[in-house]
Amino acid sequence: MSTKSEQQLHVRNDVELAAQFPRDFLWGAATSAYQIEGATEEDGRGLSIWDRFAATPGKTFRGETGQVAVDHYHRMEKDVELMAELGLGAYRFSISWPRIFPDGTGRVNQGGLDFYSRLVDALLAKNIQPVVTLFHWDLPAALQDQGGWTNRATADAFADYAACVVEHLGDRVSWWITHNEPWCSAYLGHGVGIHAPGIQDAQSAATAAHNILLSHGLAVPRMRALLPPDARIGISLNLFPVYKVDEVPGISERVERELDFRNRWFLDPVFKGHYPSALFSFLHCQPPEVQAGDMELISAPLDFLGINYYNPLRIGMVRLQNGHGGVKHACDVLDMSASAACTAMGWEVYPQGLTDIMSWLRQEYVVPAILITENGSAFEDSLDAKEQVADSRRLHYLREHINAIGRTIQQPDSIPVQGYFAWSLMDNYEWAEGYSKRFGLVYVDYDTQKRIIKDSGRWYASFLTLQNSQQYD
Repeated sequence: MSTKSEQQLHVRNDVELAAQFPRDFLWGAATSAYQIEGATEEDGRGLSIWDRFAATPGKTFRGETGQVAVDHYHRMEKDVELMAELGLGAYRFSISWPRIFPDGTGRVNQGGLDFYSRLVDALLAKNIQPVVTLFHWDLPAALQDQGGWTNRATADAFADYAACVVEHLGDRVSWWITHNEPWCSAYLGHGVGIHAPGIQDAQSAATAAHNILLSHGLAVPRMRALLPPDARIGISLNLFPVYKVDEVPGISERVERELDFRNRWFLDPVFKGHYPSALFSFLHCQPPEVQAGDMELISAPLDFLGINYYNPLRIGMVRLQNGHGGVKHACDVLDMSASAACTAMGWEVYPQGLTDIMSWLRQEYVVPAILITENGSAFEDSLDAKEQVADSRRLHYLREHINAIGRTIQQPDSIPVQGYFAWSLMDNYEWAEGYSKRFGLVYVDYDTQKRIIKDSGRWYASFLTLQNSQQYD
């Protein structure tokens, strides 16, 4: 237990931390539809690729699915009250495409639109800014049956879907994100197959990535035509600072290839209108088919870039089996879990990486503004005898990463940072990890669906109170 003087020191530090941020900074938390909503077979929702993938034996932890998740679909109003209790100024959530278009295209499911309309109204009633992500991985299964993201027609279907949602919510929603982490949809879903739809083929990953980017490019002008001039549109990418550990021959080249693979694969098309020149040879596949006008669409100006940051990558010499029982050494990504502070996901905790990735972006691209659309940590949480969750490591993680953003904001010529969204509002379905990993500011008892604010959530709420109080000094 901390002493009174220690607590006073923390408060002083938090006051100084809050003072680093501008008055109009967006403070929020984030979720995604499949991870929290449940109700996968209710009110006209269609099947998604994640429904199908999770139901396939061996694909997820203990075969767990998002069929119930944390039942947000039925508990939405209470969850919005919880957001207000935390003092959130913004809430980032995703729309379930199959809840709007059960068949991917064609017939619109009014029940799905009505749910999100009620959510937006409930948020605004609590003075919480809605930030909408149109695609967070749950592609309608009907489109997958026609090739999914490897079929160019899916890009057109996405643009139609985006226009439909904007037409119904754009009068009340000012912040829009087309895609969340397309690298995961493309590579984890099509390259190595550990996410839906479970394809293991590098060429499919390259094709899917291009069609996802094309869908973004097709959707943005249609969205702008329907939205008021002050609305803002962006895309959220999971980005990694990449560091070399050893000074050995070939390591600088490997760092560059990893930057191509992890970051530039999507950054270069969006901000420079082309793919990295060495990317596809590194992936051992051919470049995707790029038609005339594609890259112009993909690289049309955006209002902001969403950054999802969790951990850095470190490149060093590793021992590899050569296939004949022997061992060779090569430059590769190191597993830091035995030598650094890591989360339950095995991801290194390194707040400086967030500062470094934003500095790297400023050097390589012309980015108009940044939202930190995801940042968070999974740890082994449990209820104590008083039904409280003392998650000091997550609290420290949040404070130090927010401090890293504050330091960045104070740097001359830094890219404007306009908001921060903790991942996640509450414990939820963590994709292939099922319910085994908890990222939430709020603990969820999955048997009873009871919500309990963790110590990290209470710290975040007190910090936001400090930040808000300074706005009116």
